Amino acid sequence: MPESENPVPGPADAPEGGPVPAASGHVMKEEGKFPRGLVIRLFAYLVAGHLFAAFLYLLFEMGARG
Repeated sequence: MPESENPVPGPADAPEGGPVPAASGHVMKEEGKFPRGLVIRLFAYLVAGHLFAAFLYLLFEMGARG
């Protein structure tokens, strides 16, 4: 296979002592974002935590009246 047809750069293409350049097309565009599963879990825990806090508040309010 001629060198011009090799799509992935190898160690021979790297500068002396430097890292191998990344293959094109694999650039991360979501570098600063949270994973989707983490966001869903965080939202669910926040909703569940607020519901639990509201339940406790209701219990204390009802206990104070009776």
